[in-house]
Amino acid sequence: MAKKMTTKGQIGVTTENIFPVIKQFLYSDKEIFLRELVANAVDATEKLKALAASGDLKEEMGDLKVSLELDEKKHVLKVIDEGIGMTAEEVDKYINQIAFSSAGEFLEKYKDQIQSIIGHFGLGFYSAFMVADKVTIDTLSWQEGAKAVRWSCDGSPEYEMGESDKTTRGTVITLHIDDEDKEYAEKAKIEGLLQKYCKFMPVPIIFGKEQEWKDGKYVDTDRDNVVNSIVPLWTKAPSELKDEDYKQFYRDLYPMNEEPLFWIHLNVDYPFNLTGILYFPKIKERMAIDRNKISLYCNQMFVTDHVDNIVPDFLTLLHGVIDSPDIPLNVSRSYLQSDANVKKISTYITKKVADRLDDIFKNERQALEEKWDNLKLFIEYGMLTDEKFAERAMNFALVKNTDGKYFSLEDYRKAIEPEQTDKDKKVVYLYATEPEEQYSYIEAAKNKGWDVLLFDCELDAHYVGLLEQRLKDCRFARVDSDAVENLIPKGDKVKFEMKEDERYDLENLFKAVLPGGNDYYVTGENLGENEAPILITQNEFMRRYRDMSAVGGGMNFYGSLPPSYNILVNMENPLIGKIMAAKAEGVAPQGELPAEAPEDASDEAKKEAREAREAVRKAHRADVEAFAEGNEILHQVVDLALLANGMLKGKALADFITRSRKVVSDAYMK
Repeated sequence: MAKKMTTKGQIGVTTENIFPVIKQFLYSDKEIFLRELVANAVDATEKLKALAASGDLKEEMGDLKVSLELDEKKHVLKVIDEGIGMTAEEVDKYINQIAFSSAGEFLEKYKDQIQSIIGHFGLGFYSAFMVADKVTIDTLSWQEGAKAVRWSCDGSPEYEMGESDKTTRGTVITLHIDDEDKEYAEKAKIEGLLQKYCKFMPVPIIFGKEQEWKDGKYVDTDRDNVVNSIVPLWTKAPSELKDEDYKQFYRDLYPMNEEPLFWIHLNVDYPFNLTGILYFPKIKERMAIDRNKISLYCNQMFVTDHVDNIVPDFLTLLHGVIDSPDIPLNVSRSYLQSDANVKKISTYITKKVADRLDDIFKNERQALEEKWDNLKLFIEYGMLTDEKFAERAMNFALVKNTDGKYFSLEDYRKAIEPEQTDKDKKVVYLYATEPEEQYSYIEAAKNKGWDVLLFDCELDAHYVGLLEQRLKDCRFARVDSDAVENLIPKGDKVKFEMKEDERYDLENLFKAVLPGGNDYYVTGENLGENEAPILITQNEFMRRYRDMSAVGGGMNFYGSLPPSYNILVNMENPLIGKIMAAKAEGVAPQGELPAEAPEDASDEAKKEAREAREAVRKAHRADVEAFAEGNEILHQVVDLALLANGMLKGKALADFITRSRKVVSDAYMK
């Protein structure tokens, strides 16, 4: 037997500069090696198909596939293809001559062709050395008369190359997994990586045999275990597919998820190539949102599920797949942010999402209304974060009132404009956030002939501000932000007049029995004798900005302030009249305050005068507070107002219940 010729040489690269490039260019994640090797095998197979299609391939193409074989005991992994193979000259060119002197020079040289590098032997192949201490190549070219070649390297610059025993066309890459990375010689690990990276490769990927349950355990059958779907749904024409096809694909991708609301099939070949399917998921808990559920593929090979630099932020709430050969496989986030193709793709996807929603609004309005509560967070988030999407969404965004009826923004304005336009010619949109807690306020507004919207989404505090900016001549008011008479003023309000000492007494009287920790602004108003004795409201501006602060948005200053409440005392209510009469009888008037010190008085004299005046006020305030503490009617009306606003808790609630029982008992006994 003739002795095989073997040559030795040194790869045109040193270990000092090849591995920094691998780690920078292929990410630092070692598991990428399997994707690269399988991608090379698929690439070689696809090239063979092209040769056969052109008539250049003279032999039978055969049943093409890529196979992986694993010897767990010996820690050996093989990636086997039946593609075009390589000649000795090609091995030398693609494997030995990675001719660059430094990592920086290489990246600079190929910066405009980054996506074209992957899929060729060379850099992708060398990722094998991230997990292996020895790699061999056995390859036989498709070219007539070609001889099989074996190449071997232990990770140092030295290699050996000679003849191989291989007799069939294609390439076998053999990895001897090093001890440090022996997890990559485990069957379960390889299965997981194949599912992650190769699930939709366009060539059958074989790993082991299918198994079946027999005699109490799983045993191998004689059928190859194909781990991938070679024609995934997004590669097919939408006209070929039915709704059930899209739903089944979603179930395959996300087995634990509920059925999606809608989907969009992306298919464009100019000015860039992009296919994919995006799903609107059903969101169970609005803020418990799964991000990173869009998988990015490049020619059916998984790249990443972090697409935040490829699609606008609000679209990361969607699920599905995007496949584009125009997005490079292995680049930094800064590259993605500046790449022109990526920006075009982002703009296109936003437009397609808006087009789909607009189409549903026009042609499937009932379906949109039925699913709006699940879509609302997504739409609002998009409108708040993407200017162009917001412009489009104003046409298809819906609002829902407290009766559960849906309107477009245009239709709703037409419906409320006649009754809900104030004296300043502004249309007032009333809304509630907690219909149960704000029931009495909602009913009071409805009794006026007004409609109330339901804004119960976490983003609504921000969304209300957006709508105020985009809708002409309008303002939004939460239904409990003021007395119903003041929500939509039709004319100038007649202010209730009080003397300064009366206003001072009113404020101290009610603050004495209100819970601490909050800011209160007490005012007397004429609200009608049949209206509640006390109404507790929150200033629309302050409350809204506190809500915005709670969900982020640069409003932390407002979030740090204590809650602020307006205490509207209905001076026309008989109970308030009785309380004020009892106060007048039980509390002596404050009396005249000591004179202020003259302007030219000394600082000490001014201080003494101030302290004397404050002493009189303090003594009178103590009398008012003592009266308030002992007046059961005052406690009862204040507690009723607090209870109506969900603000009566703990001991105060227990005291209210005890007092109420006594009031009922006394009334019954009489």
